[in-house]
Amino acid sequence: MNDNFIIDQDDVGGAPSETGKTRAIIAHITLIGTIIALVQNNNDKNSFASFYIRQMFGLVVVGLAIYLLSYIIALVVPSLFIIVTILRLGLIALWILSLIGAVNGERKLTPGVGQMFQEWFKTL
Repeated sequence: MNDNFIIDQDDVGGAPSETGKTRAIIAHITLIGTIIALVQNNNDKNSFASFYIRQMFGLVVVGLAIYLLSYIIALVVPSLFIIVTILRLGLIALWILSLIGAVNGERKLTPGVGQMFQEWFKTL
């Protein structure tokens, strides 16, 4: 555990506190929800909430990259737009998997990229 976290009693036993679980779920509600959860978690750190804030921040960055890629592909090779559609559907699937983990109170890394998100955004 990082020393910056205030560990809840529930968190020590393996199950997250209701506060951490609520913040983790809020983080999944668009970019605004992620920002709200980040601000709420800033004063009173919760390791479970921080875990999912990092996951969602990473998914937001990936979503923005896909958004920019879609415009480039649309301008250069419009027939490859199906690739962007597949990437968007994949992003939605990753978001759903992350949300399910948060709702169930389990720390589940986003498949393929979750560990990178945890390392890249470890200050959140």
